[in-house]
Amino acid sequence: MIIRMKKQDNLQDFIKGATSAFHTVSATEGIFKKEGFVQLDLTQDRWDLNICDKYYIKLYDSSIVAFVPHRNIRKNMRIAAAHTDFPCLKVKPNSLILKEGYGKVNVEVYGGMILHTWLDRPLSLAGKVVLQGEDVFTPEERLVDFKRPIGVIPSLAIHQNRKVNEGIALNRQKEMLPIIMLDEAAKTEEKLTLEMLLAKELKCKPEAILSYELNFYQWEKGTEVGINNELLVCPRLDNLTSVKACIDGIVSCNHNEGLDVIVLFDNEEVGSRTKQGAGSVLLMNVLERIYKVFKHDRTHLLADIHKGLMLSMDAAHALHPNFPETTDITNHPIMNKGIAIKQAANQAYASDARGIAIVKGLCKLHNIPCQPFVNNSNIPGGSTLGSIASTLLPMPIVDIGVPLLGMHSAVETMGVKDQESLERLAVAFFTEAE
Repeated sequence: MIIRMKKQDNLQDFIKGATSAFHTVSATEGIFKKEGFVQLDLTQDRWDLNICDKYYIKLYDSSIVAFVPHRNIRKNMRIAAAHTDFPCLKVKPNSLILKEGYGKVNVEVYGGMILHTWLDRPLSLAGKVVLQGEDVFTPEERLVDFKRPIGVIPSLAIHQNRKVNEGIALNRQKEMLPIIMLDEAAKTEEKLTLEMLLAKELKCKPEAILSYELNFYQWEKGTEVGINNELLVCPRLDNLTSVKACIDGIVSCNHNEGLDVIVLFDNEEVGSRTKQGAGSVLLMNVLERIYKVFKHDRTHLLADIHKGLMLSMDAAHALHPNFPETTDITNHPIMNKGIAIKQAANQAYASDARGIAIVKGLCKLHNIPCQPFVNNSNIPGGSTLGSIASTLLPMPIVDIGVPLLGMHSAVETMGVKDQESLERLAVAFFTEAE
């Protein structure tokens, strides 16, 4: 069978617009609207669903679920999951600090950032701002993205820290605060606040701004490097590579039977245990509502969950040529050699032998390169949403992703061919009949 993918924006274009979890969902929603997906609302008492129509639901603006019910939705259930968030600097309330001639922003670290990689880079600011609405229970929510470099976290010069090349431990509260202006630019008749700067971007009054969820993000766009442009150096590859693949999969799906679903969760980088994370019951609730529309009860759903399969899609670690000893001695992915199929004895990854066999079978059938990934036994490595999701949705899950270098750096490195492999597998997953 020939896989036919509907061509979407390329990965770099998608990442450029996905500057916060909210903007990742907004960019995803834009693609869905172009492809004729119908929006549903969790606050609706009843959904009207039609066989083979495409639907999506936004969950608190930073997570999103999309699904396609085919004939006999009980035939097979296929779910692909990824996460919309990434390590970054989150802005605190009362954040603007005007002192000693500079204007800085008070931030806290979100996720497992490699702190020093954020130094001396142009940064911008994006997220959600909540304004006063018609009444206190219905505030107005708006997205904001400055879409230009407005901040920087300068390093201390080597002349002032002669031991800097021996390693640097950064104080998160003191030394990771972005500078966004000099004091001269902050002079006004009243004390300047971040709300004033946001109001200018949103064209509203500062006093109308009640709260915000904002993050600084790496401004620089992705760049292909290497003699043959075989590598991509880009921010937010973890995990927008997987988000993009999930989107391509659900947009291209053409099963005759079953239920196809993608879910893009938030908050994976901080443990997933939120109302919009993989540790919530939201996905289970959505599935139950879909089944109810088609006259199937919870007993049917519970039975079908055990027959289904989920792909938990998140980046993996490639073999680092300068630190080969940090990877497993026989299971170390090489960039541009295909997707990584992840497994771990401690169940940090949810893959089991049967699920791995299915994914490897799909790859073999469609000539998609793949390779195993296991952590070095002396280095625990990271985890992802697969195992967490499986505790609430106990279905077979396989953890896969593109191999990266520099994961959680301000910019990460991947092989350009591996994204195509991941996207082709996502399409095959939602295309191949049983």
